[in-house]
Parts: sequence; C-alpha cells; structure tokens
Amino acid sequence: MAEQSISIERIDQITGLFGNFDENILAIEKEFNVNILNRGTDLRVTGEPEDVDKAVRTIDELIKAMNRGETINSQNLSYLMTLVEEGNEDKFEKLSGCICITSNGRPIKPKTIGQKNYVEAIKENTIVFGIGPAGTGKTYLAVAMAVAAFRNKEINRIVLTRPAVEAGEKLGFLPGDLQTKVDPYLRPLYDALYDMLGSESFQKYQERQSIEVAPLAYMRGRTLDDSFIILDEAQNTTPEQMKMFLTRLGFNSKAVITGDVTQIDLPDGRRSGLIEASKILKNIEGIHINYFTERDVVRHKLVQKIIKAYEKYEREGRR
Repeated sequence: MAEQSISIERIDQITGLFGNFDENILAIEKEFNVNILNRGTDLRVTGEPEDVDKAVRTIDELIKAMNRGETINSQNLSYLMTLVEEGNEDKFEKLSGCICITSNGRPIKPKTIGQKNYVEAIKENTIVFGIGPAGTGKTYLAVAMAVAAFRNKEINRIVLTRPAVEAGEKLGFLPGDLQTKVDPYLRPLYDALYDMLGSESFQKYQERQSIEVAPLAYMRGRTLDDSFIILDEAQNTTPEQMKMFLTRLGFNSKAVITGDVTQIDLPDGRRSGLIEASKILKNIEGIHINYFTERDVVRHKLVQKIIKAYEKYEREGRR
C-alpha cells in the first residue's frame, strides 16, 4: 500500500473538488480503487502505488482547472480520468477557452481533445469535414463557431442546410407548404441556434436573411459569399449533391460538413457523397477532414458503450 498527501490552498476549492454529495471524489475512488480521506484542506490518498499516483495526478489537474475558473462536472472528470490512464493529462488544459456564449450566459467550450482539434481546424481551414458518431458535438460546435464568426462580423450570413432524404414521396402527404414540410428535418439546426441566440434574436436575424436554415435542394444555383455554411447529416447526400454543395462556396466564406457514415439512410445502391468526398478531397490544402471517435461522445456515458457495441457487432458481421 502507498499513501500520498495533497495540500489544497483554499477551502472553497475543497467544495468544488468534492462536488455535490462528494460525487467527484467518490468517482475518483471508484475509478482508481483508492481511498481518499479529507482532513481540512489536506487530502490523503491511499491504495496501490500506481493507482495512488493516477488519483493524485487527477486531483492535481482538477485543482489547476478550478484555478483557471473551470467548473468540475461528471463529464469533464470522466474525460480527465481517461487522459490520466493514458498519461496524457497535460492535454486537459487545452480544453480551456470559450467559443461563444449562449443566450442564457452559458459558455460553449470543447469538451474533448477531438472536439478541440475540430474547432482549431475550423479556424484554420476554409472547408472542414466533421465525421463521427452521434453525440460528438459535430453540428453543435459548428453552429457555435458560425455564431462566433457572425458576432465578430467576420461573415455576414449563416447558412445551415440538411438533405431531406425522404423528400421524394413522403413529404407530399404532409400538410402545409414546402418550408413547413421540411422543417422537421431541420429541427436540430433550429434548436442549436435557439440555444445560442435566443428565439427573439434568431427570428430577427432570420427575417433579415442574416440566418438561413433550408433544405439542401435550395442551395442549387447559388454562390454564397461572406457566409458560414454548415451541411449537416451529410452522409445522406449523393455524390452529385455533395459536389453541388461544395461548389456553392464563395469569397470570404467557410463551410463545415458534418455526418456519421454509420447512419446512412440512402436507398440501397446509392453511394454516400460524404464517403466519396472524404476520399477525393483528403489531400487538398485548405480542406481538413476531422474524424471523431466514441471517446468524443459527450452525451450519457452509455452512448459510448452503445457505439462500441455496434462497431464490434458490425466488425464481426463483416468477418
């Protein structure tokens, strides 16, 4: 058995470190199989030497994060412990830095290294592909980057679009005009914009045509200058649709294309434009392809396990 002591400078850090009902410390104890005892502003960690070392490194990084003004929660603690297991806890500091502030004052920040790389790629490139499983923040972070660019007057317009895969016959049976029929397919984009701008500001910008949310078919024949354009659910584009979208790009514009190649809903035999474009464009300067993994999932921890289980099942099926 080994033992290490950690001295904490301020009593308020104890509260942030322990969390509600000591949930943070209990999570560290469970993850590394150690015992953590609190004596005022001192912590005593006991267990096997390697486990104690990991727990102490985790607590040290949490204290540094609190000194940077970060709030400790179950998600970033879980991710930090994963980094500690790999010996990469120094990368945790890179996750500081706010992309933009939501309408209710909540800062939006990357939560994983994969998300941080994605955000940096959007800053540095004209076209970025974000490819990965559900829950990795592909669309939400892209919208956050678009809103930040719009607020900083780097662009004049935000354009968000998705393919409506079932648009052939099923939409015809829905009531209302075409916009009403395609709105359900665009709802995740509306939700992200409402969150960041508030419903009133969103409506105002939409009326001024500073923000446009439209189905992919509306993009044909247009040239989009001074715009931040996001194509969501791009795995459901055909190669022809993808080429059409990419050639809409005008001067002083950025495009972000997001999708999950494991959730293709195209009819049998149709190739995915996202898969094809990621192969054709991978070596072109100014275009970056960012791949997410299940480790970048920031939804419920069960989502990571579900994705892993499906990947294993599909691999075994191919064999």
